[in-house]
Amino acid sequence: MKRSSTKPKGATSYKQTAFGGVFRSKLLTLELEGTRKGLELISRMVSQSHSVSITPQLILDVHKESFAWIFPDWAGKYRTVRVEFSGKEAVLPHQIPELMVNLCADLKERLNHLDVTAENYIDGVVELLAWFQHRLVWIHPFQDYNGRVARMLTVLILLSLNLPPIEIKAETGEDRKKYLEAMYAADNSDYSKLEALIGRALNESLASAVK
Repeated sequence: MKRSSTKPKGATSYKQTAFGGVFRSKLLTLELEGTRKGLELISRMVSQSHSVSITPQLILDVHKESFAWIFPDWAGKYRTVRVEFSGKEAVLPHQIPELMVNLCADLKERLNHLDVTAENYIDGVVELLAWFQHRLVWIHPFQDYNGRVARMLTVLILLSLNLPPIEIKAETGEDRKKYLEAMYAADNSDYSKLEALIGRALNESLASAVK
């Protein structure tokens, strides 16, 4: 069975897109536009129904809206190839559908147990978001952009909880290095770095919301 990396190698690498072969510098622009499209879809979902349940189909829809216009052959579909990321092999393709169903069920259960009246409510939200982001990336359901979708869905969860959206910068340079370090630590059941990144972003967003 085919096995491949999910990331381009080097700044001069390129990917085949709906627009032909695109170099990394141009691809970054397309990726940002795709993220904007995904966040706009999430905004529409929340405006139509504030209590939005995250389901496997919704996650597929967000990925499709964000990236199918760039990669029509595979965006919005679970991957069918074996891949490696972060130096290890992801779960096998045939395992993905069941794992995604379980992920969404676990998320629903954890959300139901959040106590908005508790003093540590925000800490509980941060812990949930860190768990969800890492778990989705660990499953690696898509050929690419698993991290971006996980961060977009973080926004959806926050909006559904009447909390402000956050932005976790993780695309280039030092920001990406810190985010990857946090995800690697979570691979070993240490969520503290990821929780710190999310908690800092949420506290900043909450502070801005009350100004």
